[in-house]
Parts: sequence; C-alpha cells; structure tokens
Amino acid sequence: MDLMLSEEQELIRSNVREFALKSIEPVAAKIDQESRHPFELFEKLAELGMMGISYPTQYGGGGTDFLTTMVVTEELARSCASTGFLHGYSYGLVGHPILTFGNEEQKRKWMPGLAAGKMVGSFALTEPGAGTDVSAATTTAVKNGDEYVLNGTKTFITNALIADVFVVFAYTDRSAGAKGMSSFLIPKGTPGLNASQHFDKLGVRGSLTSEVVFKDCAVPAECMLGKEGDGFRIAMSALDVGRIGIAAMSTGITQGCLDESIEYSKQRVQFKKPIASQQAIQWFIANMATDVDAARFLYMNAAFLKDKGKPFSVAASKAKLFCSECAARHTTKAVQIQGGYGFVKGSKVERFYRDVKLAEIGEGTSEAQRMIIAGSVLR
Repeated sequence: MDLMLSEEQELIRSNVREFALKSIEPVAAKIDQESRHPFELFEKLAELGMMGISYPTQYGGGGTDFLTTMVVTEELARSCASTGFLHGYSYGLVGHPILTFGNEEQKRKWMPGLAAGKMVGSFALTEPGAGTDVSAATTTAVKNGDEYVLNGTKTFITNALIADVFVVFAYTDRSAGAKGMSSFLIPKGTPGLNASQHFDKLGVRGSLTSEVVFKDCAVPAECMLGKEGDGFRIAMSALDVGRIGIAAMSTGITQGCLDESIEYSKQRVQFKKPIASQQAIQWFIANMATDVDAARFLYMNAAFLKDKGKPFSVAASKAKLFCSECAARHTTKAVQIQGGYGFVKGSKVERFYRDVKLAEIGEGTSEAQRMIIAGSVLR
C-alpha cells in the first residue's frame, strides 16, 4: 500500500492550505463567536471545486477518489474545525448515502446541487432516546397509499436549520427491529417537518445543530432511499464514512496545534531564551509531531481501503478513535504551552480545545468505537 499522496493530491492540499490561510484564518474566530454557518467560505470552496471533488463527473463532481476529499477536510480543519467538520459531513453523511443507495432520479436531483455547494444536506438519525443505540429510535413512517407519514423527533441534527434535503431514518415496521428501519430523502419545506433553534454548543460552533420534529409529515413513496428495511444498513454505511471524516478533521486540529505550538515556543521568551529550548516544551512538540503522523496514516489507510472497495469499517473506527483522542491530548498540551495566552477566549488553541470534544462523541463515541474494534479481534 502506497500512502504517499500523488502530485495532484499534493497540489490540491497546497491550494487548500493557501485558501485556508487567506480566507479562513481571518474569520475562524468570528465564526466561532457568532455561532454561524460559514456560507461565504463554502461558496468559495465550491468555486474551487472542493465541495464535490470526489463526486462522479456526471453529477457535477471532480471525479477524484475519497482520500482526496479527506485531505481537503484535514487542511480545512487545520484552520477551522467547523469548516473541516462540515466539509467531511457533506460527503460522508449526505453525499455518500445518496450516491451509494439512491436511484438515478434521486442522484440527478440532489447530487449536482451538493457538488456545486448550492445545496446543503442534513443527516437525521439521532433521537433523544437513541444515540449510540440507533435501533432504539421511535420515529415511524406509516404507509398511506402512495405516501409515507412520518412522526417523531430527532436531535443533535447538523445543518437542520439550513438544509435543502434531509436524509431521514424511521421505522416502517417496528416489529422487525433494525431490519424494519427505512431511509427517506425529504426536501426542506415539506409540511410537518420543523427544525428548532440551534443549540448553543461548546465547540464546532460554526456547525448549526438543532432538534427536528416530524408531525404527520407526508412524503411521496419515491422519497424512500433504497428499499424498505434498508435504513439501518444505510445509516451504518454512512457512519463508517463519516468516521473517517472525523478522523481527518481531528488530524487537522492536531496539525493546527503543532503549528501554533512551534510558532509560539520560538517567539515566547522566558529566562532570557525561547521556551522552545526547554526540554519539557520540546517533548510536548515531539509527541505532537509523532502522533499527527500516526493519525494521518490511520485515516489515510481507512480512506485507501474504501477507495479500493475493501472492507473499511474497523479501519474507520480505529482511525476515528485514535485521531480524536490524539487531538484531545494535544489540544490540552497546546494550551499548556501557551499558558495564560492559550486560556484566553479567541486564541486558536483555546478554540481547538473546545472543538475537539465533538470528535470523541460525533459519529459514534470513543466507547462505541472500542466496542467495534474489540468485536473484530475477539470474534
């Protein structure tokens, strides 16, 4: 396996880094403070072809491999975790389910808009009583002629307030357990679909997160994604891909902490010399530099397996677990290196310190990933 990026991928990485330094760095703190979706950044990313870079060309995409999308996600998160998270989310939890399970009509309806950054998607799975235990969901979709009528409540739903299309999961046959769950593509504005005001979150505040209520929400049968009973399989497939996105985002955060730690430690003088000369600081930075390489290899390996059509679920869990916990460790060290300055609101490492907690929770907690990994080696 060759984990060296191609010349084209290195060029894309370089271009995204240049974009991030010029367009994201100046506004990242403000996005966090105002807790707003960075529409202007995604418009520019779409102009650069980065929103649909891995979508098939027939749907307006760039036709590259999935690994390239993850490289872009990492570089964006290196400057702003919210922007990186939303980029990976767009492919993993919205684009991937439609591309993999949608029919041709659904793909042609939704993919070009998503690829061009003109549409925003939302993945509505989690419920107040169903987080890690997806099968505990209570939202139902009852067949009524040529329609399905949905009732239930979803929570912690990304992009719900601004989404053009929702990937929704509901039981069409509760008695069948997980095999009775189905998935639907529901357009915004559908009567009976209502999103609440977004939650005021600890971190990744540029990602708007809300509750979504379905009350007698009737949708045509052609809105079903896949077949009746495919919902659980679709959800698990999307989460596998989304976990690689979280891993790439986490790696970007760790790399960003390393960047900030190197720059600060060379400039900060104590006892008449830069703190970079102190062994304690050197060890912090050495560990950070080593772990970011290990994290990058893990997420790239999972993406490589997906691109090759190989099983990648366990690799995705390993990458998500290691990369997220690695980022959590090193955001703490980055704040420690900067001392009081790192503890002040508005500093980049303080923002990363808050952002990274989502990585240990979203797309399956660290504990859930350990269950998956343990199950794969103990069977």
